[in-house]
Amino acid sequence: MEIKVNLELSSEDIKELSRILGCGEDELSVTLSPYAAAAVEELVTMFLGQKVFTRGTDIREWRLYLLIKHAFSSRIPDEQEVCKLFQTTTSGSRALLRAVMSKYQYLLKDGIERTLQELLNRVEVADDGDELMVAIHNLNLVEELNRVLAELDSSLPPVEKKRGSVSTYRLRRSSYLKLCERFGITSKIDGANNE
Repeated sequence: MEIKVNLELSSEDIKELSRILGCGEDELSVTLSPYAAAAVEELVTMFLGQKVFTRGTDIREWRLYLLIKHAFSSRIPDEQEVCKLFQTTTSGSRALLRAVMSKYQYLLKDGIERTLQELLNRVEVADDGDELMVAIHNLNLVEELNRVLAELDSSLPPVEKKRGSVSTYRLRRSSYLKLCERFGITSKIDGANNE
């Protein structure tokens, strides 16, 4: 079903909204479209009695799930992206993401997997070839990688924050190779075979 909406916004609101969503003012209507789809689905499920919540936290969690589904194409967003949209602190966004990833884990399973694959594809190999570095701006994804490692082999070294960095994490060679194998990623380490 196609729905068209006319939204009245001041020029200041357009400018601020474009900044928040990271797009040009001329791209705002296209950028807002998946957010509108999430909002309409939220209302329709409420109208139909499929999702009727009495607690504000449940509503926020459902709203974030719908935004992940529509606006983020099932990719798990960074904590700062959630901060911008929900006007929350980093720790508040982290808690909201954790709750959504737990409560809607089966609905988000493919999205979580794809997000972890994207992270593994962004790793950079250190000079010694034994460590790999990757920027991760969502602590819940670090925990998810470590959960997967524990399932694969509890003796593997965990993904750890690089000392002196804000959001750079290091993976040891053995853990990285196991994660590549698990997620079907081609290793960036020379001579490694993950076929």
